[in-house]
Amino acid sequence: MEATSQELSLDYLSVLTALILGSLVILVWKLWSFFTRTEVEAEPDESEPEGADEGAGDGKKNGVKKSSKSRSKMPKRATSVPAFTHDLLHTTLKGHTGNVYCLESSLNGKYLASCSDDQSVRLWSVKDFGTGNKSVRVNVEFDHANLIRFSPDNRAFIAGLGGGNTVRVFRLGKKDDGVTTTCVPLDQDFPEYTKAKLLNIGIGSFPNGGSFVMTAYKDTTILIRDLRGNILHTINTNQGNNECAWVSPCGRFVGSSGWAPDVRVWAVNFTKTGDYRDVTEAFVLEGHGSSVWSFAFNLDSTRMLTVSKDGSWRLFDTDIEYAKGQDPYLLKKGVVKIHNVSITDHPCVCAISSDGLVAAVSCLNNITVFSTSTGETEMEAAEAHNEIITSLTFDIGGRYLLSTGDKVIRVFHNTLNYKEKIKALEESLKSQIPSAMRERQQKQLKELEKSLNKIYLSQKEKQK
Repeated sequence: MEATSQELSLDYLSVLTALILGSLVILVWKLWSFFTRTEVEAEPDESEPEGADEGAGDGKKNGVKKSSKSRSKMPKRATSVPAFTHDLLHTTLKGHTGNVYCLESSLNGKYLASCSDDQSVRLWSVKDFGTGNKSVRVNVEFDHANLIRFSPDNRAFIAGLGGGNTVRVFRLGKKDDGVTTTCVPLDQDFPEYTKAKLLNIGIGSFPNGGSFVMTAYKDTTILIRDLRGNILHTINTNQGNNECAWVSPCGRFVGSSGWAPDVRVWAVNFTKTGDYRDVTEAFVLEGHGSSVWSFAFNLDSTRMLTVSKDGSWRLFDTDIEYAKGQDPYLLKKGVVKIHNVSITDHPCVCAISSDGLVAAVSCLNNITVFSTSTGETEMEAAEAHNEIITSLTFDIGGRYLLSTGDKVIRVFHNTLNYKEKIKALEESLKSQIPSAMRERQQKQLKELEKSLNKIYLSQKEKQK
């Protein structure tokens, strides 16, 4: 009898244990199902910008409208576009799901490239600005790009990798249909430099076939490499730590600024047959009272803009015979005024238009645009992005100013470029010039006035 009672007790205990374990399994399964469903419902919101570059700005994905129920359950996400309006804002390019670090305009004026920590590079068509967020996405495998630069022939671009601290080369092409863009990375990345983080990259090219790649770092090192990444020359800038470095658009020069109050510029030299020869110091831009935050070349390197921690900007004439010892000279200087922000306390980024007529400076998330000839401010954009602006550039044609720092790219009309060109033509027409030249300039003047009026009319329509 006692044995039977013990057996029954054990049976009851076994049943009770099984019930408890079963309840736990059901509870875990319910929780797992709930969280899995929540993640799936949130997925379309993350990918919404992806649909935007195909013109899908109506809240639809693959023709299916998102339900209000799924929207109401989701909290406000970081991928939403920050509210921003401006009289000269042409459009906002959306598509990246991570912060955009760098913008680059192609020298043929057709494309804008952007790179982001979402492991992608996007190629945008400049002529399609304002007609939808059309772009070609290029994946950056196993890393993300912090920097991007087009080759002078626009057939390739290089990307500075954030994780690998190196450079990857991508070749651009077309499929057999002659329309679809292809982009293929080369098999081998450049050898990594391990002593300091990558600051900037660039490509230089000469008519005789000589080409080089610059990789600048956040110590005092700039490496001049061949197109396979082999080191041709090492520059020690002797400027404390490098703050800014660029290859000039003309492909001849490499410049750098750091803790010193000047900008040093070197010439990369090749033989007549296109073989690398040497690197020589070309000239130095002097005059600031403190370190230079940022500088920029215009398209043909005849003008350079510098912005310093001392709160000022300077425009230099660099169309000189530096090999004969000629020094650049100062054309204009002024004080940077940007939304009550002190550039003494905060680093800034500057850009200059291709013709050198217009300058732009960003500090934190604010932008100012001014004339390099008069110093007068044309445009201010306060809080243009919800994070610090990382890249500021003009398109090659001078029609737009582009900025980024968060997940979107702002495209502003560069109205000052039109105004400066109109003023120059009006002054020229007052002088005695040949009739053929006068006729040509009058035609150019009418076209510029028409384009400027069109911008103003379109902005008035948006404000209605």
